[in-house]
Formats: sequence, C-alpha cells, structure tokens
Amino acid sequence: ERVGYMIIIKTEQEIQMMKKAGELLAKTHKEIAKMIKPGVTTYEIDQFVEEYLKKHNATPEQKGYYGYPYATCASINDEICHGFPRKEPLKNGDIVTIDMVVNLDGWLADSAWSYGVGEISDEARKLLDVTKKALYIGIEKAVIGNRIGDISHAIQTYVESEGFSVVRDFVGHGIGRNMHEDPQVPHFGRPGRGPRLMEGMVLTIEPMVNVGEYHCTIDDNQWTARTIDGKLSAQYEHTLAITKDGPLILTDQG
Repeated sequence: ERVGYMIIIKTEQEIQMMKKAGELLAKTHKEIAKMIKPGVTTYEIDQFVEEYLKKHNATPEQKGYYGYPYATCASINDEICHGFPRKEPLKNGDIVTIDMVVNLDGWLADSAWSYGVGEISDEARKLLDVTKKALYIGIEKAVIGNRIGDISHAIQTYVESEGFSVVRDFVGHGIGRNMHEDPQVPHFGRPGRGPRLMEGMVLTIEPMVNVGEYHCTIDDNQWTARTIDGKLSAQYEHTLAITKDGPLILTDQG
C-alpha cells in the first residue's frame, strides 16, 4: 500500500450530489453525439461543452488541472487519451474519444465516450464495440466484497480474447470532491487482488483499448498519449458508486 493511501467513503446524500453531476455529464455527451460528423472540429465541441456546462451552473474540472488548457480531452484515432481539442475538422472514418469531468456544486463526475465519424472501418467498429462492452463487463464486477483486481481481470480477459490490448499506463480511480482519489483501478491484473470494494466507494472504470500493442508514447505537449504502432485506440468511461443494490452508474446515458 502507498503511504497516505485513503479511500474516501461517500454517504448516500453525497452520492446523490455526484449523480446530479453525472446526469449533467451524460446529457452533455448526448448533445456531443449529435454534433459528431465529418467537418466538425473538436475545438467547436470543446467550446460547446464549456458553454453548456456554464448554462447549467457547472464547470469543466479539467480546465486548469495541472495547467491543462481545455474543458475536454479529444483523442482522435491513434491517440489514447489527453488529446487536445483542435481546429482541424474530423474526417469520415475517424474515431474520436471525448473525455470530461463535470464539477457541479463541488462534486465531480467523469466520463469518456468514443464516437465513429461518418462511415468507419469494420476494425474501428469492432474496437468501439469491444471497448464499450469491456466497460460494462468491468462494472458487473463492481460489487461489495469483490476486489479491484476482479474488475481489472474481467476487462483484460475479455479484451484480449477479442484480439485487442489494454493500456497499462492509465487507470481508473476513486473520485469525489477531487478528480483523482484512491483507489487506482487498473484495467488489467489478477483477480482477488487489491482493495476490497465497500458500500459508498465511488470509482471510475475507463478501459482504453488498442488494436495493436498496449504501449504508448507521449507527444511534445506533455499530455497526449498515443499508440506506439500508430494503430487505433478507444475508451469508454463511467463513474459509479458501490451500493448494497450493486453498482450505480452515475454517468449513465439512459
């Protein structure tokens, strides 16, 4: 265990506050889904998110986080995560992941979603389908009494059975009033390991899945991670609470 390791348990009332942030985040993603088409820019999407959150009395928690300059991360094709929004238009056949953290009344929710732009290849479609299914397979394991490693193992086993690889360098995490809390939630690993899941824990599960190797390189901007072999990467992420009735997805799009 790391020094100073602390899992912050949330009350039912606090989870309801986080659920409000999650519902706003889910609504934002549904608006983004309508915008995704060839010719739109991720910069326009980022501007939209900033305005939309402001209109709903919320703020983008990522903006200013260790100097990060945008409201969203927008990772295209071989970019794994932390892609900067940009003014080049999305093209037919691209895939793009929009990741964001919403702060509503001091409580946070975090969710990433991957989108196909126009007509995408069969390989890209399979990558999106497998990555999304991997997220929900992980969520199924997020029950009281299981361990973090049970989530990790379920995701890795499924992804690798489909011929893809799971990114190791970036993991899920606890979340609450801070974006990154304990525990870490890797998407690979052995079952029966790691912290035991308890009622009131709130976590993100956010598998990043690559068509090729799982290794990444970091761009000169010191943020953007991309695949080492230039092959596609996708990511889906929810924030969820561990409850006595099973996992409660706070960022569910319904």
